[in-house]
Amino acid sequence: MKTLLTTFAFLMVVSFNAQNFQGKAIYKTSRKSNVKFGNDKKSTMSDEMKLKLQARLQKMNQKTYNLDFNKYESVYKQDVALGAPRTQVGGAQIKMISFGGGSSAFLYKNIKEKRYAKQTEIQGKRFLIKDQINKKDWVMSSETKNIGKYTCYKATYTKEVENKKMTLVDGKSEIKTTKEKVTTTAWYTPEIPLSHGPDNYQGLPGLILEINDGKTTIVCTEIIINPSEKTAITEPKKGKVVSQKKFNKIQEEKSNELMEKFKSRNGMDLGNGINIKMGG
Repeated sequence: MKTLLTTFAFLMVVSFNAQNFQGKAIYKTSRKSNVKFGNDKKSTMSDEMKLKLQARLQKMNQKTYNLDFNKYESVYKQDVALGAPRTQVGGAQIKMISFGGGSSAFLYKNIKEKRYAKQTEIQGKRFLIKDQINKKDWVMSSETKNIGKYTCYKATYTKEVENKKMTLVDGKSEIKTTKEKVTTTAWYTPEIPLSHGPDNYQGLPGLILEINDGKTTIVCTEIIINPSEKTAITEPKKGKVVSQKKFNKIQEEKSNELMEKFKSRNGMDLGNGINIKMGG
């Protein structure tokens, strides 16, 4: 039995190192809504409508992504089945506003050359972010769990992030900026000995099958090794080329402009139309 297992492991390593090797991982993502409704007396929304809206927003934040990869390269892109994310609750129409994301975005990474290229949009304007992959200070753990048929190991890293939230108080909108330390937990499997992962996560001694940063959860639901129909893993070419730092500045400026626009209208119209900014 030990000989058979050793032979199987050897064959797996040979497969992953083959020149024509390719794999596909399918991920389901969910994100906690950061939209909260206080006790604003001027709001025309009932409690029932608010609950329905929260439920719809939660559903709209559940998406499917495909990660196509070979030994060194990967492409991460949303699997789009529907059109623009809109919904209706009572008389209120909801439109999701995305800054640096959306269904048209896709991320190419080359872990051997330690670089990435991300094609994305802000309010219809296309950008092509090109930059180096930053090394994450992963803290490895011996803790394990199974995801599907794969044994996964835990790794974490912590960073400080800045959050901007717009709240509605007595009919007036306020923008609050806070800083907090966020710990991200990853579960990776050495059974697929490649340093790939979903979104901007990578750098572990195995494919990352699950990510949780407290707000967003990404879980792999299916892995296909050497699929019969292979997807071309190509680098995006379209859009205004910017660095990540430059893009973040543009993204912040556009976000601030939108918040000020809401502020000048004394907040969001919670009776007829709702425009909600969601990051990512």
